[in-house]
Amino acid sequence: MSNVELDVLRGRLDEINGQLLELISERAKIVQEIGVVKEKQGVPKFDPEREKKMLDQLVASNKGPFTNGTIRSLFKQIFSASLDLQSDEHKKTLLVARKSHKEDTVIVLPGDVTVGGSSSLMVAGPCSVESELQTRTVAAALQKAGVRVMRGGAFKPRTSPYDFQGLGMDGLRILREAANDYGLLTISEIVDPRHIEESLDYVDIIQIGARNMHNFELLKAVGEVNKPVLLKRGLAATLDEFIHAAEYIMSRGNTQIMLIERGIRTYEKATRNTLDISAVPILKQECHLPVLVDVTHSTGRKDILIPCAKAALAAGADGIMVEVHPDPATALSDAAQQLNIDEFNTFFNEVKASGLYR
Repeated sequence: MSNVELDVLRGRLDEINGQLLELISERAKIVQEIGVVKEKQGVPKFDPEREKKMLDQLVASNKGPFTNGTIRSLFKQIFSASLDLQSDEHKKTLLVARKSHKEDTVIVLPGDVTVGGSSSLMVAGPCSVESELQTRTVAAALQKAGVRVMRGGAFKPRTSPYDFQGLGMDGLRILREAANDYGLLTISEIVDPRHIEESLDYVDIIQIGARNMHNFELLKAVGEVNKPVLLKRGLAATLDEFIHAAEYIMSRGNTQIMLIERGIRTYEKATRNTLDISAVPILKQECHLPVLVDVTHSTGRKDILIPCAKAALAAGADGIMVEVHPDPATALSDAAQQLNIDEFNTFFNEVKASGLYR
């Protein structure tokens, strides 16, 4: 075969490639339209029966030289890319997505405390509110250290039903009174939609815990109140699931949402959970919401809290959450991982001295 003939054949290939590209692009536009219709109807984007029918029709029409297996493989790739295209289009519409809101969301709390933006936030306090004395002791120490937001669990979803479950509304009252006396803001977890309205007088920030990240009725309920929400990543949740959980809240009208990475469950046993540092820059890239890191629950180890907090801030975290107790050995929950007050002061001072805490 001469070079001239080869060039002619190659020219025909180039022409056919162009035609294929036009057809694939046209197909992609139709797929996007189908995705919009399915989204409105609330039906799944992937239809295995429809895909099987299309593949069977293509194989039946195949006249070679490609084998039927090759035809199936080629078109499965096209179908997969089309499904990804529908998913990408759906992501672009999310209210929490960076693409729909270019600027970082900055949440302004009472007393001009900000979450996000140019300043870092330290959230500290006991795992559980246990008594007035315990809570007030921590509150006094936090005020002295310059911390503005105190956490404290009143409703405690525990692995065992026989473990301490928290003081409930009495715990929220104790937390609120201590915070008021020492000029602090409060954050506490709510686990039941029925408790939301009553809790609004006691908490400045509603926390949705890791075990409730997929509690969609609770997410929708907090989305309908005018109160900032701190949403924790689930124990085994993907970032996509985490982002969509936040979307449940924002879709109901509440735009005051903070995300917090608290470690995910893996096979590693050296730490309580595995701190996913990479989640911080990815969430900051994909979303416009403030992102914090809970170094206590993610590690379960007091000896590595400082480097993990520094790593979180270096990765772009807007704040850190850590647990503090006057006497961790006597704590009714998470005794081994809570800092005592002296340990917290050392922790906070070293984090600030790093230059990473803004």
